Amino acid sequence: MKIAFFSTKPYDRKFFDLANKEYGHEITYYEGKLRRETLKLAEGYDCACVFVNDQVDASVLIALAAQGTRLVALRCAGFNNVDIVSAKELGINVVRVPAYSPYAVAEHTVGLMLALNRKVYWAHSRVREGNFSLDGLLGFDMRGRTAGIIGTGKIGECVIRILNGFGCKVIAYDKFKNPACEELGVEYVELDELFAQSDIVSLHCPLFKETHHLINNDSIAKMKKGVMIINTSRGALIDSKAAIEGLKSEKIGYLGIDVYEEEGRIFFEDKTFEILTDDVFARLTTFPNVVITGHQAYFTQEAVAAIAKTTLENISAYENGDELVNAVKVD
Repeated sequence: MKIAFFSTKPYDRKFFDLANKEYGHEITYYEGKLRRETLKLAEGYDCACVFVNDQVDASVLIALAAQGTRLVALRCAGFNNVDIVSAKELGINVVRVPAYSPYAVAEHTVGLMLALNRKVYWAHSRVREGNFSLDGLLGFDMRGRTAGIIGTGKIGECVIRILNGFGCKVIAYDKFKNPACEELGVEYVELDELFAQSDIVSLHCPLFKETHHLINNDSIAKMKKGVMIINTSRGALIDSKAAIEGLKSEKIGYLGIDVYEEEGRIFFEDKTFEILTDDVFARLTTFPNVVITGHQAYFTQEAVAAIAKTTLENISAYENGDELVNAVKVD
């Protein structure tokens, strides 16, 4: 099948070319994102392969359909950037990679917790400058602290297993309880109770209308003073302006994010010599108790290899008329 591959990075080519030896698809790689301005690049291609910050709204889908594209293959789990209803109406199938390595994201999540708690980023910079003072580097024992996990799917479950190993008390919120988490001794509570009890709040839920800005002024007000908030899920789960106010008031003691609600204009690109025009993001970078990584939580060898394999399997299934087990469907 002919695939127009958008938002290409060198590592994408490496892993997809290797995986494609088994499938034999015809892939054309484009560095640019899929959006209205780049639609013509997909003309004549059966499939458009996209990532988290590609624009796949109704207008783009209408144009893709007119050009002959019948499949959108997401090489990620989230699909909030795709108008699923419009895709169905246009007869375009949408497939995704629902799981690649929950361990990758979970381990990065806990890495952010440890980096913030033990001020690893400051300690590293100090030592390189010959400063071996411990002033300002005081952390706390993770053991005995209460961690509130919002979303207990595969990634949330992995985070819980790691935190159990640290001796944390883990509570959770999810509309659908995970029996494996209950077996680990996790107590499911309502959101307000989770906010009130948790020393650490970690987000692992998808982005839907009801979870948009789940962390906002009201929810932050219900949290403990000095709470640690971690987000390795979707950027818009956190109202960034509310987070800034929480940091300024010291209600939020630590913030670790691998995602940002306006990241599409920033992440995955080298902006070293550019002026940062996003004032909200720029403000977040000024806080000494904030650690930001650029959507890299998923980025391990195992995860990227799994993404490539599953994406190409999805495309082959469509080409062969097989069941699309990873199809995104309208509820």
